[in-house]
Amino acid sequence: MALYLKAAEVLDKVERKEGALKTLVYESKFQNIKQLYALVCETQKFSSVLQDIITSTKLLKQTKLRMSLAKVLVYDFMIGQGLKCGGSWKAMMVKHRPRLQAALARLKVKKKVSSNQDLLPAYIQQASETQLPRYVRVNTLKTTVEDVIDYFKREGFSYQGRATRLTDLHSLAGNTFLCDLHIPDVLVFPHKKDFHDHFLYQAGHVILQDKASCLPAYLLNPPPGALVLDACAAPGNKTSHLAAIMRNKGKLFAFDLDAKRLSNMSTLLLRAGVTCQQLAHQDFLQIDPESPQYSGVEYILLDPSCSGSGMVWLHDSSPAPPEEEKNRLQALAAFQQRCLNHALRFPRLQRVVYSTCSIHKQENEEVVTACLKDNQGYRLVSLLPSWPERGLPPLTQCLRASTSKTLTHGFFVALLERQVPGAEDDSQLELPTTAECPKSVSGSVMEVVPVSTLTKKKKRSKKKQS
Repeated sequence: MALYLKAAEVLDKVERKEGALKTLVYESKFQNIKQLYALVCETQKFSSVLQDIITSTKLLKQTKLRMSLAKVLVYDFMIGQGLKCGGSWKAMMVKHRPRLQAALARLKVKKKVSSNQDLLPAYIQQASETQLPRYVRVNTLKTTVEDVIDYFKREGFSYQGRATRLTDLHSLAGNTFLCDLHIPDVLVFPHKKDFHDHFLYQAGHVILQDKASCLPAYLLNPPPGALVLDACAAPGNKTSHLAAIMRNKGKLFAFDLDAKRLSNMSTLLLRAGVTCQQLAHQDFLQIDPESPQYSGVEYILLDPSCSGSGMVWLHDSSPAPPEEEKNRLQALAAFQQRCLNHALRFPRLQRVVYSTCSIHKQENEEVVTACLKDNQGYRLVSLLPSWPERGLPPLTQCLRASTSKTLTHGFFVALLERQVPGAEDDSQLELPTTAECPKSVSGSVMEVVPVSTLTKKKKRSKKKQS
């Protein structure tokens, strides 16, 4: 029973977009991680199918189960390996088996398929074929890229240097890894590599973060000592990245409306060694830009709530009717536009990055276009000329990301900069120079804690345990 309760809890968080599935599973501290991950992963893939079955049979009304718990039970009972529990839940499923089987059969007839796998939505079947690399961001608050590369090399990994083209990332296999061709503190491993149990991750020396998600902080590039605001901060990976770029010098305000997410974020930042943050359980839209506390903010990262349509495995569990989906996107875009307009009201603001994990034009280019029209004192900055996927015309200064063209989740990034009257109009972004991908490992380049010292700590820890 513990397996299904924990699986339901994780599934609920995944479908509320509180984090990546694998990360949430590992953070659950469940005894059998592999068993839990397999159950949640497969249940989430079949989520829309299971919801159809549960709704059509009125199972929730009959059993008083929550939807997330009903999904994991019905999945294992009808599609998976069979329930791994006895007692009242198994008796309940056995009692409703004829109705559940009939609903599953009707669904196959309706969709004209014969197998359970063929019931999966097209985007999930396509995602199953998409094998994204494993991106690992080095946390330069605790270590350096050079030391992390050296650590992995001593573990038997083979460092291939800096990637020169995207196909280099796609061809990784075995224990080979590369330094990313766009973001120098990101290392790239084959897609099957899992580092959730790795010492470097547990110690906060590396962050498991999709490359596209690293772009907002990297491109905002606030200097050490700056006043920076992360408007919709949880779960906190971008916040920790900003702190690393700032070298923990300055002040980093971080807001989120969800108290539980903010609490989890506080734990993540503590593990990452972030000390310049000031967290607030507060609505960014209620912040007064003219207040003495925030009027000096110079850089803002705005990654507001969005449809999540670009995230692999984080699509809506049950696609809404076209009219309902249209209304939902309009509401999201209106909220996003209010947030961006509000960000541009801060009197000393120099730059704001606006990003979403959405593929929809309504949430991306249309929001930016509307805000630029309302804020004539700002302009778009042209980002990463070598990036292969641009914003939709005419906003080609912006970046888009996708599984097919950039080997990442779907993403959108725009950088708006205050125009200085009389200054030369140069909208080309000067790329951050906080780090360089090493051709070979030759020692630290920053005054940070080297990973080499951690090896000794780890050995001492093992001796104490023995």
